Amino acid sequence: MKQIASRPTIFITVPLAPALMEQLSAQFDCLCGWTLQEELAAGRAWSEVRAVVTTGGVGASRQLLQALPAVELVACVGVGFDAIDLAYAREHGIAITTTPGVLDQCVADTALALLLAVFRRVVQADRFVRAGHWLHGGFPLTHSLAGKCCGIVGLGNIGRAIARRAEAFGMVLGYHGPRAKADVAYRYYPDLGAMAAEVDVLVLALPGGAATRHVVDGRVLDALGPDGVLINIARGSVVDQAALVERLLDGRLGGAGLDVFEHEPQVPEVLFGLDNVVLTPHMASATLETRAAMAQLMLDNLLAHFAGRPLLTPLPLV
Repeated sequence: MKQIASRPTIFITVPLAPALMEQLSAQFDCLCGWTLQEELAAGRAWSEVRAVVTTGGVGASRQLLQALPAVELVACVGVGFDAIDLAYAREHGIAITTTPGVLDQCVADTALALLLAVFRRVVQADRFVRAGHWLHGGFPLTHSLAGKCCGIVGLGNIGRAIARRAEAFGMVLGYHGPRAKADVAYRYYPDLGAMAAEVDVLVLALPGGAATRHVVDGRVLDALGPDGVLINIARGSVVDQAALVERLLDGRLGGAGLDVFEHEPQVPEVLFGLDNVVLTPHMASATLETRAAMAQLMLDNLLAHFAGRPLLTPLPLV
């Protein structure tokens, strides 16, 4: 890989994959942010830093950006940008890049894996066999996906990939979002609660952030009802987690497949004993292939910026 003539200094917020860290170290002078938290809290500034490398979950706070007065770019490994202070970036002309497109298929796969796991009780069936219970009788009947109505909240690239997979399983599709999509035939619901009342499963694929915080609240969960299932591969913040837990415990919601949570990595322990809930550790994009593609796209954006070329996947800040 061609070396950059003058090595810019970058601030990396969290440890990344070893191969990516090696590539970054070969191209840039790297500050490891996870070792500098005390200094950051004490108000230290790093005027030599020109870019931040971060993840969607960690982002870049106002405190961090203020400590980097010369920063020009926040390069994010991920599609989520709700943890980045967009207002500060806009005010100070800081560009932001994410890694869209390369993770859509894996995230959609995870949504369907959770959907199948909940409807077909895959996790419980595995435990049933391992415990030797099959020797004494059959496993209870489960539910088919075919013919069920799947409502997707957020029909962007990931939402569309989920829809294609759900359709292949014979599900009936509907969606909710800010506006109807002219190029799809799925039914559009302008009201989320109305869609929740008519579907069997609600799949969340919308962005996080202040605008979508707790958009799935108690009212929506009650509309989904005791036979309904919630699948969340979006952000924990989009669901009122307390309301969700309450309804899963008392039976007002039929089940859930959750890859994201409101206060990660903390997960409400009361969910651990529920057979109608499947929990995964924010792993929707966590495949070797996808993470490699995300890392490469982030790196390509970083290199393009310092070479004076257009960014590949800039986030509009207007």
